[in-house]
Amino acid sequence: MSSARSSEPVSPPAVRVREGYDRWAEVYDIDGNPLIALEAPEVQRMLGEVRGLDVADVGAGTGRHSIRLVAAGANVVALDLSEGMISAARAKPGIERVRYVIADCGATLPLRDRSFDRVLTCLLADHVASLDLFFAELRRICRRGGFIVLSTVHPAMHLRGVRARFTDPASGQKIYPVSYEFAISDYVMAARRAGLTFDEICERAFDEAQAAKLPRAAQYAGWPMLLAMRLSPK
Repeated sequence: MSSARSSEPVSPPAVRVREGYDRWAEVYDIDGNPLIALEAPEVQRMLGEVRGLDVADVGAGTGRHSIRLVAAGANVVALDLSEGMISAARAKPGIERVRYVIADCGATLPLRDRSFDRVLTCLLADHVASLDLFFAELRRICRRGGFIVLSTVHPAMHLRGVRARFTDPASGQKIYPVSYEFAISDYVMAARRAGLTFDEICERAFDEAQAAKLPRAAQYAGWPMLLAMRLSPK
């Protein structure tokens, strides 16, 4: 089984994932998260051309990827657990072309077997308790000849004490949705057990010039911040 250690920030305490993201939704798109700036171009590159393809966006949040994908001609089904994040997405132009489904993305997904050409899951994997189930479900819904793109916070960031977090606009407190400390080997072995092969795996960091443009990134210049991978069913 995959190893997982639940993050235990001392102050403030971690909150349930759904509650955390419901509260984060108000500021998610504007709080200057440097990981998103690093991640977005990598995900777009890995996905490539999507026109006419069926895409599942698992853990779609405020729709930052889904909206771009439907604009590029994809048929998108977006899943998320947080009604707050979905509400934020539904306020955006273009989202009416995305079919949103409320679902626990760390459990069995309410989607048919082999029904998507591309399966996308971004900045979600560190919030699921079982990587074995997670990767198995991603593989189940992916068609043969299709592939999966996954991004997550780099495990090296845990060595810096960094986990998914935000400042609650109501209280001013830092809030930590429950997350798990997975090693790269945990992702690799769970993917292999699920019957997936690696097309690509990459690690990305900000250089000094990039970090200077993003205040929250400066302290992490040169430190691996993003882990991304593209996987195909065997």
